[in-house]
Amino acid sequence: MITKELVINNKTGLHARPAALWVQTAGRYQSSIRLVKSEREVDGKSLLALLSLGLSAGSAFRLVVNGPDEAEAADALTALVAELAQEQ
Repeated sequence: MITKELVINNKTGLHARPAALWVQTAGRYQSSIRLVKSEREVDGKSLLALLSLGLSAGSAFRLVVNGPDEAEAADALTALVAELAQEQ
């Protein structure tokens, strides 16, 4: 299992388009992908669940990836968060 602390650093947060990119990227992997913010934990492959977290600019969350391709999935999703911050 891989756990990473991430922060949304783009101006608009994880709204519809970035969230859709996240779900599309997460869907490429067999591993379980979970996001934890405060006391809430959601499926990182579900667009509605992801949007329900309300990850706005500056929001911190924990990424938890568990499965056969966990390292690749965690790296890809971490890179996506970094790419979104560059699009400002």
